[in-house]
Amino acid sequence: MKDHIADLINAALNTMIDNGDLPADVEPRVAIDRTRDKAHGDLASNIAMTLAKAAKKPPRDIAQLIIDALPASEKLTKAEIAGPGFINFFLNEAAATAVVKDILSQGKNFGRSNKGAGKKVQVEFVSANPTGPLHVGHGRGAAVGDSICRLLEADGWNVTAEFYYNDAGQQINNLAGSVQARCKGLGPDDKSWPEDGYRGDYIIDVAKSYMAKETIDAEDKHVVGAGDAEDSDAIRDFAVAYLRREQDLDLKAFGVDFDVYYLESALYADGDVEKTVQLLIDSGHTYEKDGALWLKTTDFGDDKDRVMRKSEGGYTYFVPDVAYHLNKWQRGFERVVNEQGADHHSTITRVRAGIQAVSQHQGQAIPKDWPEYVLHQMVMVMRGGEEVKISKRAGSYVTIRDLIDEVGKDATRYFLAARATTSQLTFDIDLAVSQSNDNPVYYIQYAHARVCSMQRKLADNGWSWSASDINTLELLTEDAEKALLNKLAAYPELISNAANNCEPHVVANYLRELAGDFHSYYNAHKMLIDDNNLRNARLSLSEAVRQVIENGLSLLGVSAPTEM
Repeated sequence: MKDHIADLINAALNTMIDNGDLPADVEPRVAIDRTRDKAHGDLASNIAMTLAKAAKKPPRDIAQLIIDALPASEKLTKAEIAGPGFINFFLNEAAATAVVKDILSQGKNFGRSNKGAGKKVQVEFVSANPTGPLHVGHGRGAAVGDSICRLLEADGWNVTAEFYYNDAGQQINNLAGSVQARCKGLGPDDKSWPEDGYRGDYIIDVAKSYMAKETIDAEDKHVVGAGDAEDSDAIRDFAVAYLRREQDLDLKAFGVDFDVYYLESALYADGDVEKTVQLLIDSGHTYEKDGALWLKTTDFGDDKDRVMRKSEGGYTYFVPDVAYHLNKWQRGFERVVNEQGADHHSTITRVRAGIQAVSQHQGQAIPKDWPEYVLHQMVMVMRGGEEVKISKRAGSYVTIRDLIDEVGKDATRYFLAARATTSQLTFDIDLAVSQSNDNPVYYIQYAHARVCSMQRKLADNGWSWSASDINTLELLTEDAEKALLNKLAAYPELISNAANNCEPHVVANYLRELAGDFHSYYNAHKMLIDDNNLRNARLSLSEAVRQVIENGLSLLGVSAPTEM
């Protein structure tokens, strides 16, 4: 319908140019928005205000000229001027209710598009160090990242979900030392316990499995515990495989799957890190100082240059990140989205600087803002009005498994994705388990179940309804019905925008508003009435609401129960 209105306006503008009311070289950009208040029509445009300067006329005068030149349309009842020069468009009943027919005919495909045109996009998320159970911050990354994948896929992109395992570096050494200490019967209170060792009970479990010579299968890993407390290399391999398996199990319980698991260690084993360092040296953007190798990141907007290779040897953490992202580009991902914690903010400039240094040197066309970053803020878990900080298993933080076990997958996923990633998130366990209208998950799922319940009750009264019973939609004239129709019509564009901007919280908020509008409508108007035509019209509208709720929840990885 937006396209239809835009076509009408463009036709009117062409007529105005022909009549001399607009200069011939004007380049109008027609924007159509949905109105928030049905009293202001269904759709509105500010085109008259944007043309005021070029036309040298007041916006309201231009708006009137546009309205006078609009071609006839059987989908409109009227167009009128509002405020300083807005044009409000009022749809007739058939056009306004057409969205119900679209939803019922398209079903699960309603809201999906091919705007991505099958182009390749990679979404990297979670990417936790395999040094312990996934904490709630990882959980937020999983909920947001997986929802971004679902949104992009719904928008027509060819999506690859990727997990980057940081299985190299000092943290892995700390893990191996912690497990080895447990294998030797030591605890955190012993003097010889590693200074940066991990103290959670899960380290005991890893050590016991290793000493028992258990076999671990985790993705591409097949590792058998050696049972030798002195073999630090064997302990390291076993501990990483063990915790990778544990993280995989947590993610599966969360309904999150990955297409690719990429190991940081592979970048070193395959020589990619050394090749990248040489490319950076060859680019002319490096220099040596105080025994260290530096990258001139200031050439690319950074506030100071950054060390690549430390004076004591070894690369700083952003160097393998540059190698990893060059690998992503070589794999053909013209769009890459990295969903990470806000603590990664400092790496963005230096990673992009390294990429641009190589790109310019090799004559590649990697965009300056590639890759994209979605950084989420911290999560605070509350119960009984107090912050929950510790999990017995992890030792110092709340795990994602703790939340799943306590409030379920649906509530956990919704709550972690329902707030903008730029905002800190408070996860209220008491609210998440409550069956009340204050709990948004319950509120939305209950709206879906309510429609399903109505369908089941039809037979009890000897009535029936099917998607073909949609020839009486013109009877939907109540204000609440018009509001629902307007809300439903906004869904496809909202999904496309949420995909483009990587904002799953927009979907979560929309679903809560839609559920609220439906509950208000349901409470104020009887659905199962004797009037066949009006009953079928209201059931058709209700079924359209149910379908959109199901479609939207699926994009968040949340189920749509048929009864509650």
